[in-house]
Amino acid sequence: MGDVTRVGGAWREVEITLTASADLPDAYTAVEVWADFTHDTGLSLRRPAFYDGGRTWRIRFSSPLAHGRWHWTTDASLDDRGLRGASGIIEVDAAEPATHRFRRHGFWTMSPGGRSLVHADGTPAIMVADTAWGLPWRATEEQVRTYAADRQAKGFNAVLLMSVQPDMRAVGPRDRSADEGFDVAFEDLPTGHVNALNPAYFQYLDRLLDILVEHEIVPVLQPVFQGFGWKGLDVAGTVVPPEEYARYCRYLVARYGARPAIYLVGADGSGREPQIAAGGAEVHAWDCYAQPTGIHYRPHADNRACQDADWLDFQWCQTGHGGEHVPERVALMRRDTPVKAVANGEPTYEQTRGATNAAGWWQGHEAWSNLCAGGAMGVVYGAANIWQWKLHADEPGHAPYFLAPSGGWRESLDFEGSTYVGLLGKILDGLPTTDMEPDWETFISPRALRVPGRLHVVYQENGGALRPTREDGLPTAYRVVDPRTGDVVASGRRRPGEAVEDERQVARVVIFCDEPTE
Repeated sequence: MGDVTRVGGAWREVEITLTASADLPDAYTAVEVWADFTHDTGLSLRRPAFYDGGRTWRIRFSSPLAHGRWHWTTDASLDDRGLRGASGIIEVDAAEPATHRFRRHGFWTMSPGGRSLVHADGTPAIMVADTAWGLPWRATEEQVRTYAADRQAKGFNAVLLMSVQPDMRAVGPRDRSADEGFDVAFEDLPTGHVNALNPAYFQYLDRLLDILVEHEIVPVLQPVFQGFGWKGLDVAGTVVPPEEYARYCRYLVARYGARPAIYLVGADGSGREPQIAAGGAEVHAWDCYAQPTGIHYRPHADNRACQDADWLDFQWCQTGHGGEHVPERVALMRRDTPVKAVANGEPTYEQTRGATNAAGWWQGHEAWSNLCAGGAMGVVYGAANIWQWKLHADEPGHAPYFLAPSGGWRESLDFEGSTYVGLLGKILDGLPTTDMEPDWETFISPRALRVPGRLHVVYQENGGALRPTREDGLPTAYRVVDPRTGDVVASGRRRPGEAVEDERQVARVVIFCDEPTE
């Protein structure tokens, strides 16, 4: 029967360790290992294993069911008695209700209409993501604890990460605390390959991602970047052979896919690089939890590559770093078919190129504008010096165009605009936002979203009285929220034809919803 492992409740990661009976050459590139998990109900899930150095493989699994037994058995691409035919039982016991959002409601997946996120139990979700591309290979555990605590407190629930340092010509000490230092995931990446795996790198990354997830921040995992990269040097993401790229995508699913994750298989390119389709298909084949998978584009792209691919869940535009609001990019993408979720994955980073560029409330207006343009998956924020994980004000080697005037990553945490973006998630938390759509019919001019009969969210850039032009599907209960503070400044229940008045003439969010929030 094998060993019995007990776990208290659904969505808790369990790790199974396998030991090969002999040393295996090319273990990462030539050996495939997986396990099939079958529940007493008949539900069956397959999880890939990952190589972790020496003779060690590991399988990570989270039960989507809150109780019952899972019987598991391993198989492998070669006949090794340590890897093939191992078996055991995972017994899931009823547990006290979890306080952690992703253990209580399950991982994110796509909504029934494909426009937004929901948890596995159907609970609506809005992604509010930060951008810390360089964190996996530059940050220390202590730094990530500081970062995660700040971002969670502000309302962020995801972060964009380059899983490896992608520039083939980047040089520096293999020291996270040294100027221009970074850790190395693949020894052969400088030659445009990802075959020579460094298990110690990923063992450290395990601990960094553990910290993020414990703070309810979902890692958005980008395999190997296709665009600017870290220092604007030649990136490996357009050079790595597609089969190697796909293998690495499978490795990420194996290592990190039994916890909350988003897979960003393409980033900062056209989306038509052959690595992206290969990686997306591999994620789709091996991710038994159906977590979101998609593409983030460079500013000069049509943002619709792979639109009809089964593996593609979302498309993210990028509007560049010139400090311009361009929500029409999101609106245009929303019209593409087949339907995919959309968002602006990279607005202008706050204070890039100067202290006033995209600073302060610019970020709040950007977030609400993109959301109301149809970006119902959520919003993304970035700050200069954080994405590079610049260690301190005088660290050399960074491209001046993308730097803030002063400080390093720690000082940039305090940029004003991050507070406003984080508040968007707090304001919408608990509302029935699933598959909400842009609404230009219920009111004369403001940006708005609706779920007919359940929810209307109206963003008024300059305030003003809000009078409906039609009543069908508009809830009568309302509250007015200041998007700069999150404070509810008015609430009530309106009669048909009655306006929601405004004396302050400043930005406000009006929420019409008769349902209680969570």
